[in-house]
Amino acid sequence: MRRLAMLVLAGLLPLGAALPASGQARPPRAVVILPFDASALEQEERWIGEGIAQVLALGLAQHPGFVQVERARLRAIGTPGAWGDAGALQAVRTARADAALYGRLERRQGQLVLLPHALQAKGGEPGGLEPVSVPAGELLARLAGLPVAYARALGVPVTDTEAARIERAAHPTRSLRAFEFYARGQAAALHGGQQENEAAVDLLARAIEADAQFVVAHYALGVVHQALGNRWKAAAQFRASTQLDAAYPEPFKALGDLFLSAPRRLFDQAVEAYGKAIELRPFYADAHVGLGDARAAKSDVDGAVAAYRKALVHNPVNPRVHLSLGKIYYTEKGLYYESVNAYKRAIELDPGSVEARMGLGEVYEDKGLYKEAIDEYRRVIELDARHTGALYNLALVFEKVDPKEAIAQWERYIQLASQLPTEKDWVDVARQHLRKLRSQLKE
Repeated sequence: MRRLAMLVLAGLLPLGAALPASGQARPPRAVVILPFDASALEQEERWIGEGIAQVLALGLAQHPGFVQVERARLRAIGTPGAWGDAGALQAVRTARADAALYGRLERRQGQLVLLPHALQAKGGEPGGLEPVSVPAGELLARLAGLPVAYARALGVPVTDTEAARIERAAHPTRSLRAFEFYARGQAAALHGGQQENEAAVDLLARAIEADAQFVVAHYALGVVHQALGNRWKAAAQFRASTQLDAAYPEPFKALGDLFLSAPRRLFDQAVEAYGKAIELRPFYADAHVGLGDARAAKSDVDGAVAAYRKALVHNPVNPRVHLSLGKIYYTEKGLYYESVNAYKRAIELDPGSVEARMGLGEVYEDKGLYKEAIDEYRRVIELDARHTGALYNLALVFEKVDPKEAIAQWERYIQLASQLPTEKDWVDVARQHLRKLRSQLKE
């Protein structure tokens, strides 16, 4: 790991200035995709606003000229009822994106009309695309052409082959009913939380019932199962997705994530799964990050460095790359400065990154910067009140600066963690700490 850290330090840090010269004509455009404003429609039709966002995401994922900013990173600014020009501008600034894709829906003489808009960071002025009228029964077909229209409006070259691939991906099912369930399920999953994810599972399962060949719905259901901690169900859905369409890379990348986080050391399987995802989509930045993590876990120094390089080329604003670098630097005890910078960059790109804040807190704690460590652990708890790791670490830090507060934190941790079988051993340790502190205060 010492050699890996030094190679990454020498090989990756100067990379930022060299990214545009990687062979691409221009760096990819970072876009945030927002649901269309459907407030003018009847309640039963308002799901179409989210449906359009899902179509754009599926389509533009096929083009190397676009990097999509996860909408979860916008939670800090809330979820407005409708994303207008002002909301789109705020989203662009919050996500540090190059553009926001959004719009609104209307009914004109009984016909549905899409009014697409794009707002670019440079200039900050919204621009409208040509309205799209949707005759009855043609919603899915008309939506399939929207991603290419946006790409061309933003000045991103699209070949005929790319356009065909994008349109295929943007038409994932022929069943409008299945697509409605899918859009509603994705909207629920984006809210996060146990109840919302359980609702998403039900909706996505209904989408699959309506169209058993709905590849993307199988994958999306796996993602939600994974968020709920149902690893076996998640793996089953990912595998179902690959069986239905062996050319769809997302489930292979997701299987890599499962292998990498498995209790057993399934690093070889993770490398294989990430490699398959990259084979199918060479510019899949998250798969390159996962491959780097898997190779780092196998102590494959050169392979890890190469994977991180490629991830940064395909997505210079990917917070996962910087998170991975922060982890690597932390394992080398002398690289505090580099580790802090990497974690801070990840947090700058994604303020809601619990992992990055935990990593930064651990670095601060290890260096004796207890106030800074406490601040980071508290921010993690603000983001996730049930994060047992942050509660545990917070109690440990307070032991060094405020034993009375440490007692309160240990009690809080024990109350939460004692309900979780996976925390049993840690709860026993926490109770030992608590007894020791109480004994010391009595003296």
